[in-house]
Amino acid sequence: MKFTKKSIGVVFLLVAVLSIVTACSGSGPLDYTAQTDVPTPASDGSAASIPPRDLSGTIQIDGSSTVFPIAEAIAEEFGILTAGDVRVLVGISGTGGGFSKFCNGETEIINASRPVKFSEIERCAEEGINFVEVPVAVDGLSVAVNPDNNFVDCLTISQLETMWSEAAEGNVTRWNQVRADWPDERMRLYGPGVDSGTFDYFTETVNGEAQSSRGDFISSENDNVLVQGVSGDKSSLGYFGYSYFHENRDKLKVVAIDGGSGCVKPTDQTINDGSYAPFSRPLFLYIRTDEAVKPEVLEFMRFFLSEEGSQLVTEAGYVPLLEETRKLALSRFEAVKSGSLFGGASPQKGPIAEVLESNQ
Repeated sequence: MKFTKKSIGVVFLLVAVLSIVTACSGSGPLDYTAQTDVPTPASDGSAASIPPRDLSGTIQIDGSSTVFPIAEAIAEEFGILTAGDVRVLVGISGTGGGFSKFCNGETEIINASRPVKFSEIERCAEEGINFVEVPVAVDGLSVAVNPDNNFVDCLTISQLETMWSEAAEGNVTRWNQVRADWPDERMRLYGPGVDSGTFDYFTETVNGEAQSSRGDFISSENDNVLVQGVSGDKSSLGYFGYSYFHENRDKLKVVAIDGGSGCVKPTDQTINDGSYAPFSRPLFLYIRTDEAVKPEVLEFMRFFLSEEGSQLVTEAGYVPLLEETRKLALSRFEAVKSGSLFGGASPQKGPIAEVLESNQ
């Protein structure tokens, strides 16, 4: 089943969802302009992560709700460091929605929780838009249940497919249909909407094809809505980025995943070393090449990939890139190397640093 937005059911908790969306999403991108004096960088360049004070301009970012907490934290701090002369606007429209805006020339940067698709590369090319692909962090897509659930501790990929396949729609609705010794109780599922890169990544990993999924689940492009749903619904299971679990770990129960080598829970270590398989994944920024050479964008990306930026990634609940990987990513950006290594028609596999290093 191929999806349109209308095919995803959003039939439960309507009042709650609307109130949360209003509170979390606002009416447009968030503006992280700040009016704060900052110290002048050292003349020897030792404080390279502190932007020059003569920067000005506006940077518009949109895309993934998964990457949003990172972009939000970086944008806010960068606004402070530039004394409010650089406006950084951060919106949430999902990875797919973000690429639509990006390829239409509406934004300079897109947050993406998956690599760019070949169809998106073609669409951008038709509009004369080239981009630099920059990995910025690592995420562990997390599966969670309500804390009162005392029977689901670990799930195999096969069991997830039983829950989420197209064939499950209208048929697999109770927990004991997934595993016979689980209760004969109603199962309700929560997941990202079809514009989400997390939806693409999950469906491709679990069901073998992006956008191939049952449609009778409660969906939202806003991960906070999903967290609220799972935390308030005893019969629920949902999935979202690691930071949303980490931030709400007092009201969610994370489920270990058996990708073939035993049950592993997402942690900073298991996500970074790849043992949390197959749900460890890089997160990206895609920057238009004509914008990448602008001083304010250059310094924004230098700050994003600095040690200070790495700390903000950690504080946002994600796993930062290793120092050598950050250096390789920044080198690729500063050289304005266009195109995709991780997506498109021939994505390259392997550790992030190895993929970057082999294409320097």
